[in-house]
Amino acid sequence: MSGKKNKDRFSGNITIKNKKARREYEFLEVIEAGIVLQGSEIKSIREGKASLQEAYCHFHNGELFIKGMNISPYKESTYDNHNPTRERKLLIRKKEIKRFKSRSEEKGLTIVPTKLYVNNRGFAKIEIALAKGRKLFDKREALKSREQKKEIRNLKL
Repeated sequence: MSGKKNKDRFSGNITIKNKKARREYEFLEVIEAGIVLQGSEIKSIREGKASLQEAYCHFHNGELFIKGMNISPYKESTYDNHNPTRERKLLIRKKEIKRFKSRSEEKGLTIVPTKLYVNNRGFAKIEIALAKGRKLFDKREALKSREQKKEIRNLKL
């Protein structure tokens, strides 16, 4: 009986989105990256207990790291649990690191995480985007166009 309960808790489709990033930034290029995690962190992600709201990416010694991503401690782990907001290394190819680093040094561009998910092989992946910050009027225009598209779609139904 307890085996079925655990399977329900670790449901298949885990997707954690950064809705704030979609509002604040315009995405220019999106890539998928792996994450270096500890054992209890992947279990928390599979339960859907992670947040990308305050997360951002930065470079250190030619490697890309994510900072500010919150992965809640796994409740059934030992006393020696992981730090919820520690820096985590992202696993991407050197060619992509060089391209993102050179592009992110341009004025107004940054690298933000957009989505965290578990793929069909059971690995945690993160989608990161090279993004340009939106101004207030850009946000209003995007909201208006989204509302217009929604109204058109509702009229067709």
